[in-house]
Amino acid sequence: MITRREVALRLDIPLEMAARHGIPSRMGEAQLAKLEEDPPAWLIQSRANRTGKKPVWVQLTCDVCGYTEAVRPKKWWPVFTYISCSNHGFDEVPEPAAGFGRTECDGIGSQFIGITDEAPSGS
Repeated sequence: MITRREVALRLDIPLEMAARHGIPSRMGEAQLAKLEEDPPAWLIQSRANRTGKKPVWVQLTCDVCGYTEAVRPKKWWPVFTYISCSNHGFDEVPEPAAGFGRTECDGIGSQFIGITDEAPSGS
C-alpha cells in the first residue's frame, strides 16, 4: 500500500487535487497502475493544462548529508546555490565565492535552509 502523497508524486499532481478527486489515503500498486493505464478525465485535463513552466513537485537534497525530500515548490523560492538541513552549521557548506554575498532562507520543505550566493548589484 502507498500513501495518497506518494500517489500524487507518481501522478505528478498536487496532493490537494488527489484528495479532491477521491484518491484514498492508502492505495495499492495495482490500483495506481490502473489509474495510470486508464486515466480519468480530470487527470487527462490536468496534464493537458500543464505549461511546463513550474514543476508540480521538486526533489530537495541536502548538500551536506544527502537527505532528500519531495516537496511542492513555492513561487517565492529563489534559485538556491546550496540546500542544507536546518541542523547543519553554516560552516558545513562551501564559502561563497570572492565578492559574492550570501542569503539564507528558512522554511524550505520540512527541514531545509536554502542558501543563495549572489554577486552584488551593479554600482
